[in-house]
Amino acid sequence: MKPLRILHVLGQRPEMTGSGIYLEAITKESHKRGFANFRIAGVPAGRHHRPKESPYAESAYVFFESEELNFPVPGMSDVMPYTSSLFRDLKGKRLAAYQSAFTRALQSAVDRFDPNLIHTNHLFVLSALVRKLFPEMPVVATCHGTELRQYTNCPHLRSFVKAHCRRLDRVIALTADQKTDIVRLLDIPPEKIAVAGGGYDSTIFTRTRKSPAGTVQILYAGKINRSKGVPWLLRTLSTMMDQDWHLHMAGGGSGPEFDACMELAGQLGSRVTHHGYVSHGRLAKLMKTAHVQVLPSFFEGLPLVLFEGLASGCRIITTDLSGFTEIFGSARKETVDLIALPPLETVDSPRTDDEAALEAALRNSLTDMIDAVKRSPDWDDPNAERIASRYTWPRVFERITAVYHAAIEEHDATV
Repeated sequence: MKPLRILHVLGQRPEMTGSGIYLEAITKESHKRGFANFRIAGVPAGRHHRPKESPYAESAYVFFESEELNFPVPGMSDVMPYTSSLFRDLKGKRLAAYQSAFTRALQSAVDRFDPNLIHTNHLFVLSALVRKLFPEMPVVATCHGTELRQYTNCPHLRSFVKAHCRRLDRVIALTADQKTDIVRLLDIPPEKIAVAGGGYDSTIFTRTRKSPAGTVQILYAGKINRSKGVPWLLRTLSTMMDQDWHLHMAGGGSGPEFDACMELAGQLGSRVTHHGYVSHGRLAKLMKTAHVQVLPSFFEGLPLVLFEGLASGCRIITTDLSGFTEIFGSARKETVDLIALPPLETVDSPRTDDEAALEAALRNSLTDMIDAVKRSPDWDDPNAERIASRYTWPRVFERITAVYHAAIEEHDATV
């Protein structure tokens, strides 16, 4: 098959989201194979907000906080590391303006770039719009997980999303559990859904010997908010002041949840360093020095930071979310510890009555990991090494390319 021309579509800021990291990675892998790439993304108006141009794709943007779209970029999470609006508020004139602005950008890109295939991100409004606008073109969408929560929380958008996403040529899921959720929520035929996973940059996230543990270096990397379990982590650490640890927090946030987290962090004084939003290169350096990485989140798609941390030699503590046992379950417990969650009150919030038990479980896990680091700062776990090797971007993109070809062949056969 001749080199493909792929139009990539993302409704969020590409430089400050996990789905943006995914987009940049797959356009890089695509470029290495001789494919041509064009990307559309949503960004705030103003030249200083435009992301650095990608060397792997031409780019066009839909501008928010502008005369036409007088509201911030809608976030797939309700709390983003930048100013954002809520999808639950995307209705009426606001929804019409959103669809109109993206329709013009998409039509202009298709006319100019003439793609063989469109690859959209998130099984939500924008992917549904792409399918509606271009029925004659193969369309593939990646599910990142956060949009399934938005689908649940935004009943006014469900009929449009479901009607058009059901007609996508192929869907890429991150885990087998997520594939089950997609079938259940959107009624997409399971044979149209391929599990490809997400990846990490194996050229910068590499393993080096950890320093012998005097003070155990613990890393949290992600958005600073409640659904990520940050208050839970900070409250737990406040009960462990007799142990020798230092917490590094890498990530941004905004609003009352961020402020509440930073107040809790402040109560721990010099035991916590907040690095703010960091580049990939800076995150890689933090992971090389960290002994333990903690992600106590209540909701995730497939967080790439866990693969990055594992590849960097971190021991991992994370909640046992959908798909995590499938991926990480073969690793030794002293390498990857999955903390069981009770049934949640909402999709990303525990019941108040369960919080004490959750803190006890996290405290036990942290104590065990700190002890393991004291015994040996580096882990020796062939299964964990195999897990990391399966999720490099070249390996992931091999699976994505197979999806592209299947979508094109099937679409060509039916038109």
